[in-house]
Amino acid sequence: MAAEPAAAGELRAPVPGRCGYFVERKKRFCRMIPAQGRRFCGEHGHQEEENDRKRIPCPLDPKHTVYEDQLQKHLKKCNSREKPKPQLPISSLSKEELEDLIKKLKKASNGIKPILKDQMLSHQALQEALNDPKNGESAFKHLKQQASILGNMEKLHLLGPGRCFIEFGAGRGKLSHWVDIALQNAENVHFLLVERATTRFKVDGKHRKRDYIFERLQVDIQHLCLNKVPILEKEKLPVVGIGKHLCGAATDLALRCLVESYSTQYDERNEEPSPKRFKSDKTDIAFNNSADERSGKNVSENWKPVAGIVIALCCHHRCQWKHYVGREFFRTVGLGPVEFNYFQRMTSWATCGMRETITEASTIDAKSKDQSSDTEEHDQVRNRIECSSDSLQGLLTVEERKQIGHLCKLLIDQGRIKYLQQKGYNAALQYYTDSSVSLENVLLTAVPSQSSVPQPTA
Repeated sequence: MAAEPAAAGELRAPVPGRCGYFVERKKRFCRMIPAQGRRFCGEHGHQEEENDRKRIPCPLDPKHTVYEDQLQKHLKKCNSREKPKPQLPISSLSKEELEDLIKKLKKASNGIKPILKDQMLSHQALQEALNDPKNGESAFKHLKQQASILGNMEKLHLLGPGRCFIEFGAGRGKLSHWVDIALQNAENVHFLLVERATTRFKVDGKHRKRDYIFERLQVDIQHLCLNKVPILEKEKLPVVGIGKHLCGAATDLALRCLVESYSTQYDERNEEPSPKRFKSDKTDIAFNNSADERSGKNVSENWKPVAGIVIALCCHHRCQWKHYVGREFFRTVGLGPVEFNYFQRMTSWATCGMRETITEASTIDAKSKDQSSDTEEHDQVRNRIECSSDSLQGLLTVEERKQIGHLCKLLIDQGRIKYLQQKGYNAALQYYTDSSVSLENVLLTAVPSQSSVPQPTA
């Protein structure tokens, strides 16, 4: 077919930068954008005289064509390919299928200690606030959790000078605020507050008079590579990763960010992440480091950049197999993505025996969605709904579902522990606060197993 209009009065030239093929049926030129140096788009590329590559109809949808030598690659991403079927709800499982799933869960969990150690600590930095009668019950619960997190950090010797504290899912930045107060103006300390959403009522303003100590990075955790952050590249400070109620997959993304940012094998496909623009309080910083810089080539091989990790876990039902760091562990115990997707949904059963508490917490949350107060119990509504919808016609009692839910959470967290151990860290899980304070009361901690962290400089 000719690339020129046939009838007088029709558009006689393609729009600059657009395909030069004239579509007779539409009486206009194709509006697709061709590759650089090409006259025609990919669909009409066979019109170019110098192009001897053969195009054939797509076997999935003959309405469009594809280069024959790229057929297999195209079939993997063609919009007409068969889409993965949505997973059936747990309530649709037969009694036999459910029993088989629970057997797999218990077999995989064999050898995992079901009861965690109580590590409910406090820190003097929060004593005045804890004793302040002006704080209501909700504020008191948050303070109790923050005090215990700081107490656990102190026990691990992570509170000190010469460090950069990175708070993942920072929100208003309250946890970093209390860490700063606990450090009592220690020298050479920096804070990076990572949050992908714009946040109101931030506490950062209380710290802006100090010299470049608090910086916000508005970025999704999966796109953050620590060795591209200027302050870390310049100062080579040991990093302490912290988080309070880091939702589901965000925990896995944070762990991978901390442990693998200085490795050439950063993401799951063994490719370098694409450059991103990070938004800070002062300016937009473009990270365009060379490949050597991204791979940590200038960092001593004996230097472990992460001095410690302290993260309060949350919302296991929001975990995703594609981001989960414990996939290798799951495979070693005979499990895969299908079982994982069921188990992560079954974690909500852990709160089935606390419906009245959940309903009350949900009502409070519904009245305070403007981020003017912390809302770590934000997913309890979904938990309550799943508990009732997945009742399985009485096949399991409330107490049985509760036990299975706890076991699912423990198994998912065990995969995270194994991942950190393989990366050279001593990792542990512990209860850091009472369940009456927060239903999400498990803290993950990790420190390097070898003394390869540089001594902090005062």
